[in-house]
Parts: sequence; structure tokens; C-alpha cells
Amino acid sequence: MAKTPPAISEPAKTADPDPLPSQGMLQSPSGSAQRIGGIAAALGLLGLGLWILKGFLAALAWAAVFAIASWPLYRRLVRALPNGAERAVAPLLFTLALGLLFAVPLSFLGLEIAREMHRAVALVTELRKSGIATPDWLRRLPFIGGQAAKWWHHYLGDPYAARALLSEINTATLAETARALGGEVVHRLTIFFFMLFALFFVLRDGATLSNQLSRLNHRLFGRRGDVTAAHMISAVQGTVYGLVLIGFAEGVLIGIVYVVVGLPSAVPIAALTGVLALIPFGAPVVFCAAALYLFSTGALVSAVAVLAVGFLVVFLADHWVRPILIGGAAHLPFLAVLLGILGGLETFGILGLFLGPAVMAALASLWRDATGTRAAAAARLRKVRERRARIRR
Repeated sequence: MAKTPPAISEPAKTADPDPLPSQGMLQSPSGSAQRIGGIAAALGLLGLGLWILKGFLAALAWAAVFAIASWPLYRRLVRALPNGAERAVAPLLFTLALGLLFAVPLSFLGLEIAREMHRAVALVTELRKSGIATPDWLRRLPFIGGQAAKWWHHYLGDPYAARALLSEINTATLAETARALGGEVVHRLTIFFFMLFALFFVLRDGATLSNQLSRLNHRLFGRRGDVTAAHMISAVQGTVYGLVLIGFAEGVLIGIVYVVVGLPSAVPIAALTGVLALIPFGAPVVFCAAALYLFSTGALVSAVAVLAVGFLVVFLADHWVRPILIGGAAHLPFLAVLLGILGGLETFGILGLFLGPAVMAALASLWRDATGTRAAAAARLRKVRERRARIRR
């Protein structure tokens, strides 16, 4: 009988030390979960980036405002220069010119303020030594001239009383205030120079950056975002033209009156008038003080002339020219322009003068879209752009 061969036993199966995950474990997360995770990561990175750049956000915002406002003028410079100047020469020349445009008058104003402070220190020194005689114009003031002259003679005319009055002033506090003011000036100058540095790159890569932001805006918000962005850009440009240029014009016109009537230090006072004219109703603070000084010296006609010309210029500028330039650019009513400027100034400081109207323009654009007046607003915006294009040509 034939023997059957012995059965060959199969080797024992050993457990896989690294088994493959099951099909359920390989399943990818849903599309909504991926989108939520992507948005969360993007927002986290955006917040981290803003936190890192928090010390430079003001300079970057100023660079964006100046780039938007001066972009048409910059394109004219690029077209006037040879090919290839757009990458370095044109933005460098434009940035230097803009820096000098602000640095020269502000430096002159700072020097004049320093001279006036020196005169104030000399006046205080004289007051401590011999007192100051009561001026004749003080006695001639109606209703209060007699009492004011007595007060002046008692507290400022007598050197002992003057020294007692000045001894109450804490010199340490004054020194600390001066150091704080100096530190603030240095801080503002640092922001200014960083703004110029950032402006160079914004101008150099402005076309590419504009196209990228436009595509992103259209992808996120569609045509509504395009129209809203156009209104905001027009509001920023109109605000710069309406505030800076009109403020400069107010300072020049009222400054001419200062020179004609013989006001002392007419040029720095005119510069201060132009700076405060950036704020609605800010210029009257300066020319009313100048008129009061002229009246105190007996120059009644000169004081009336300063007041009359000043209020006329401010009335025409704040109630006619500025609403047309700012409100007409983004189709904003005068009240919205005024509240945007004042509210922006209170919230963001000087930068808010330009951000406030831009935000109001965006809100007005959304309001017109919600109330069904978008088509008429878009047609008016096209007319404004066509009129600006004709002016630029």
C-alpha cells in the first residue's frame, strides 16, 4: 500500500506590526470642514501678521492714502520719463518730491515755533526781573478794560507779584512735558520716513498690486465689491484734494491778508492756518486769534479785514468747494462728509480725516444697493470718472 506523502504544514501567519488603516480611516474630511479650517488658518495668519506689523500699520496706511491720491499724477510722471523708469527712477523721484513737499514747510514751521518759544522764555525772564507795564490798549477795552488793567498791574506789573505767580509753575512738569513732546515729534518723524519708504514700493508695484486686489475683491464680493471699492477710492482721492489742497489755498489766501495788514510773524501763522484748515472749522481758531491781537493793538480796521476775509474764505471752502470735491467724488451728502471727517478724526487721529469719508462712502454704497438705487449711483459714478479723466487730460 502506497504511503501518502506527509502534509506540508503552512508557516504560521505572524501579525502585521503596522497594519494598513481601514477604508473609513482613509476617508478625507468633508469640503465644508476643509473650507472652515482654511478660513480659520487664514484669519489666524492675518491676525498674527497684523500683530507683528502693529507698529508700522500707521505708516502703511499713510502710504496707501498717498498712493491712491497721487496715482494719476504719478502715472503722468511715468509717461513723461523714458521706458524702464517705472521700476526705480519714477517712484524714487516722486517719493523724494512728495517728502520735500511736506518736510520743507514743516521744518520751517518748527523753526519759527522754536524762535517764538525763545521769545516766550525771554518774556518770562523779563517778567521775573522787572514786571511788564500795563499796555494802553488793555485800558481801552470796552466794559472790561478797567478791571483787566488792575489785574495786569497787580499780577504782572509788580515784579514781586510776578515772581510769586511764576513760582507756582512746576518746572519739572514743564520739562517732562517738553520731553514728551519731543519724543512724540521723533515718533511722528519716524512714521513719516517709514511712510516714504513704503510709498516707494507701493508706487513701484502699484499696477500689479492693484490688479491682485481687484481680482481678490471681485472673487469675494462680485460686482458689488467692485462698485464699493471704486466709491472708496474716489472718496479717498476727493478727501485728499478737498482737505489738503483747499487747506493750502486757505492758508495762502488768509496769509496774504496777514501780510497786507502787517501782522507779526505772518508766514508761520499762515502756515498754521493752512494746517488747521485740514479740519473743518479749524482755520477760524487761528485768524480769530490774529484779529484779536490786531484789535488789542488798536488796529481795528485790520482786525475787521482779517475776520471778514477769513470767514468768507472758510465759508466758500467748507460749504461749497469741499462738499463738491469730497461728496461729489463718491456721491456723499454734505452731512455724511462732515460726520465722516470729524468722526474719523476722533477715532483714528489725522489719518481718520481720510479713512472716515472712505468708510462713509462704503456704507452709502451698501445703502444704495439695499434700497435699489445702485444703477443710478453707478451712472453718477461713471460721470464723475469721465469728468476727472477729461480734467487730467
